[in-house]
Amino acid sequence: MAKTRIEFLTVPLDIVSQADLGDEFMKIVHSRETSQICFVSIWDILKARSNPEYLNCLQEAALVLPTSKSIIKGLSFLKYPPVVRYNPFPTIIHLLGELDKNYASLYLLGGRKQVLLTSEKNIKKTFPHIHVMGRFVGYYPKSMETDIITAIKKTSPSLVLLSDGIKGKHLWSYRKKKQFNQGLFLYYKDAFRIFSKRKKRVSNAVFEKGFEMWYEIIRNPLKVFLIFPYIGYLVILLWYRCFKIHRK
Repeated sequence: MAKTRIEFLTVPLDIVSQADLGDEFMKIVHSRETSQICFVSIWDILKARSNPEYLNCLQEAALVLPTSKSIIKGLSFLKYPPVVRYNPFPTIIHLLGELDKNYASLYLLGGRKQVLLTSEKNIKKTFPHIHVMGRFVGYYPKSMETDIITAIKKTSPSLVLLSDGIKGKHLWSYRKKKQFNQGLFLYYKDAFRIFSKRKKRVSNAVFEKGFEMWYEIIRNPLKVFLIFPYIGYLVILLWYRCFKIHRK
């Protein structure tokens, strides 16, 4: 079954099964268009509602995949059809596996130097048929950006995997879209730190139970203030349930 796009609180989300994700991904790769795949959490939903540029970014994305259990519960509360929730890092592994099977190519952008190099080494070891066309560290000076864009254009990779140290995050490739002839971009902040084993990914058990927010709060107590926008999210859901007549 092909993907189905819906709108949740005015923000686009894609319904695509785990079984169909690989085929959908390779279809996007083979289209050779300039686009991106976005993982969206509850915080991204709230951000998109208040930031028109970010909302447009998601609307133009080839795939918008929900990651938060709170989104899935909200969709159920508003009587949407079932939507698959994706765990970002295992999903990246799955997509890289598809690239590997198809002898496709990859460009790595982001992270500190040693983290990036270790990530590249581990990716090559795990996916020997992927051609890593190049890499560039994150946290780079703005003067280097033209060179980075030129390098990506010249190598024309099947996928550009972006991680920490990229100003704008998802918006980086959206803002640079017209400077690329083609290319698929995927941003995940912790990708290279997990690939380099500098950071442990959220366990499947924690992810399935939907405790990611509490996991982050334990690691960074200042994130306890996320509880306030979360309450706002619940209020929005209730308002939509009570007063919204239609949904897409």
